Order: sequence, then C-alpha cells, then structure tokens
Amino acid sequence: MRLENKITLITGAASGIGRETAVLFAAEGAKIVVVDVNDEGGAETVAMIEEAGGAAVYQHADVSAADDCRAMIERAESEYGRLDVLFNNAGIMLGDDGDAEQTDEAVWDRTLNVNLKGVFFGCKAGIPALRRAGGGAIINTASFVALMGAATPQLAYTASKGGVLAMTRELAVIHARENIRVNALCPGPLKTELLMNFLDTEEKRQRRLVHIPMGRFGLAGEMARAALFLASDDSSYMTGSELVVDGGITAAYVTPE
Repeated sequence: MRLENKITLITGAASGIGRETAVLFAAEGAKIVVVDVNDEGGAETVAMIEEAGGAAVYQHADVSAADDCRAMIERAESEYGRLDVLFNNAGIMLGDDGDAEQTDEAVWDRTLNVNLKGVFFGCKAGIPALRRAGGGAIINTASFVALMGAATPQLAYTASKGGVLAMTRELAVIHARENIRVNALCPGPLKTELLMNFLDTEEKRQRRLVHIPMGRFGLAGEMARAALFLASDDSSYMTGSELVVDGGITAAYVTPE
C-alpha cells in the first residue's frame, strides 16, 4: 500500500475530487480526516471508506474561517496522533463569476476567500502539524486556468487558482529543508458537479470541450490517482511543481518560453 498508516486530511471531501481521493487514499492504507461544510456528504464519504474496511472521521469546517482550519488540524492530531498529508482541495465556482465588468465584488470576495484564503489557512494551521510529524506532503488544488485563460469567463476563479499556484511554489521553497513537500494539482475541465453547474448549457460545455485535445471532460477519479502520486513517496523528489492533468489543453494552447 502506497499510503500505509499515513494520516491524511482532505478538504472538500464530501464530493468530487475530494471524495474520490479520500476513498482511494483509504484503500491505499491511509487514515482519513474528511473535511467539508456539507455534513451529509461528508458522512457519506466516511461511510464509503468504512464499508470498504478503511478508517475515517468527519470534521465540519469552512476553510475560509481560520478557526475552522485550526480545528480540523487539531482533530487529525487528536484522533490519529499526527498529520502526514494535507490535501487543500476545497473550492467553489460561482455561476455569476464572469469577466471584470460582470463579476460583483461579493462574488470575487467569496471565491477568493474559499479558494485562496482557504488554502492559506490550511497551510498556516497544517504546516506546524507536518513539522511535528517530521515532515509530510501538501497538495493544493489549483487548475489549468492558473496557467492559461479560460474560454468561458470566470475571472475570480482563475485569479484564485493562479494565487494557489504561486503560493504553492513559495511554500515549497520555504519548507523544503524541513522534509515538507508542497505541490499543486492542476486539473483540466472535469465532469464534476462543480463544473457542470457552471457550464449549465450545452453551448457552454461544447465551447470548453472544443479546446480539449482528448475531446472529453476528465473524471474526479483520474485526479485522485494524480493526487496519490503527489502524496506518496513516488514523488519524493518533487516539490514546488504543478502536476497538470488536463487532457492536453495546456499543451495545445500554452507556448513554452
């Protein structure tokens, strides 16, 4: 097992990438702290893990609240004794996120608070715990839009994910000598509830699909397997990097320097 007895905390684990990752990591031997604001969905994730013979607990936390992030880290240490892997995955994509003229300040603030400040709070509370454990891995969910502009305007989301990627690089440099690795997972467009609710018409979905060389949306399970690589010792010499899992979209549209 690639994560045997690794204590792992995953935010946004009630659905999508977070749920798929929690189930996969548990199957690989990790003990999971499932974190979300969706208590029902979080409990379902825990039940899925336990039914498969794994170990998991649920912790309610709004990652945009510093106190909640401290509490989720404390839960990991009190429940399992330490923290080895922190997956800052929680994120939102609001339907009225558009271009600079269309996007209201409230949409901007809410998106940045969850997607960017939430990762900051997770790292702020989690890094001391990883240090106490003698090191570990942090995975931050960014996006392919951190590397290129989106065909469908979503300015607040894109800005938040660009910030996640920049913060990931700096934290990796700061903590490299402490045996704490920090990497970003950059998914392409996925067939998840989050994106499908945003791309709420067939026209919008086709506008996104036409840019993907593989011709399909990715799956949350495919992102979970990429996260497993970043969490495990398979990526032991990897920090400050972005793992782009995007069906080829950035290869098609981003010109190397």
